[in-house]
Amino acid sequence: MTWTHLLESIHDRLAPTMAKDFPNLPVEKEEGCYYYGTDGKEYLDFSSGIAVTNVGHRHPKVVQAIKDGADHLTHGPSGVIMYEPLLTLADRLATIMPGNLDCFFFSNSGTEAVEGALKLAKHTTERPYVISFTGGFHGRTLGSLGVSTSKSKYRKFMQPNGLTYQIPYANPKACPEGEDVGEFCVKQLEKDFQTLFEHQVTPDEVACMILEPVLGEGGYIIPPKEWLQKIREVCDQHGILLIFDEVQTGFGRTGEWFAADTFGVTPDIMAVAKAMASGLPLSATVASKELMKKWPVGSHATTYGGNPIACNAALAVLDVIQEENLLDNTKEVGAYAYEQLQTLAAKHDVVGDVRGVGLMLGLEIVNPVTGEGDSEGLMTILQSALEKGALFYFCGNKTEVIRVIPPLTMTKAKIDEGMAILDAALTEYEASISVS
Repeated sequence: MTWTHLLESIHDRLAPTMAKDFPNLPVEKEEGCYYYGTDGKEYLDFSSGIAVTNVGHRHPKVVQAIKDGADHLTHGPSGVIMYEPLLTLADRLATIMPGNLDCFFFSNSGTEAVEGALKLAKHTTERPYVISFTGGFHGRTLGSLGVSTSKSKYRKFMQPNGLTYQIPYANPKACPEGEDVGEFCVKQLEKDFQTLFEHQVTPDEVACMILEPVLGEGGYIIPPKEWLQKIREVCDQHGILLIFDEVQTGFGRTGEWFAADTFGVTPDIMAVAKAMASGLPLSATVASKELMKKWPVGSHATTYGGNPIACNAALAVLDVIQEENLLDNTKEVGAYAYEQLQTLAAKHDVVGDVRGVGLMLGLEIVNPVTGEGDSEGLMTILQSALEKGALFYFCGNKTEVIRVIPPLTMTKAKIDEGMAILDAALTEYEASISVS
């Protein structure tokens, strides 16, 4: 079948929930910061495959590592056999992880890493309950779905198991003018914990708290570091394990290896994935050796986790980030991109809040009259930007935030190119709704 005929059959052959997303752009190749469409056009990518290709699409070193790996092994399974790429990757990762997190259970996806983290916490504490934060996204399998609340439609008819409780994520926008944002968010957090522990669950029943150190799917909310520090303090006070879901924030996205480093808060367990192997399925549940040893042999297992080719790709990713100084580039180019987004916000009435750390940036689109998030307007803007040659993606409870998450190899010149396209798309949209 021709490519055109294949596209026409997409809704016959793929489940709608898989096939229907934005923008369904037909592509034939990816390279660096670009997708190349079947229409012959190139598209500057500000999505990184949803925060996956941090070192750029098809980085030559990653591609070569995949080819070299396939010359030796294509499958584990770990435990039945043992192989060098898996052990080398564990050693390398242990040198960049926060604190004493130095022991790994490898799996395939972010949701699997989260499931492993929840199982590890419950098993080692022998406690039943989990606390998560409203707006968080941790995956779509049933365990991780039970702690995900970014959108209610994800949980519809799923009957989460009832062993989870949610309290609000930090909301810096709610801070009254003149007040310190960190102090405000900590006070709100203390009230939320007091209400939860007095009315719903005692802290000595709670195995763990799980959260994204930067809210991803929920709207790219950047919490004050004091807020995260208070959560760490409460966990320590009550013997509760703290889990950071760094599936989206990991491997340089915030300008450090992990957001835990950015905020100076070390969790007890981490879930990492996405950018780890630049598109190959690989993730990990990470904890200290001391904690992992409390998890008996056979209580958790995997067939595909730690695939040798994916491990080779991950080793190449680590090399590229270090050799090309991508952490420093992320800080510098991310700060520059944030400034350009602020300029757009000052120019366009449909732009609300600008949020960001490193190259994890969000631009809120609002109704200029009501100030409320505008999903329909956002999608119109994204489509216009796509037609002009730049691919952006969305997030937020109401689909009101444009994600700006380019590869960490992005340059200031390419940021300028993308911002010019976004500026034109915003101008075009405002003209269509008669906003002056």
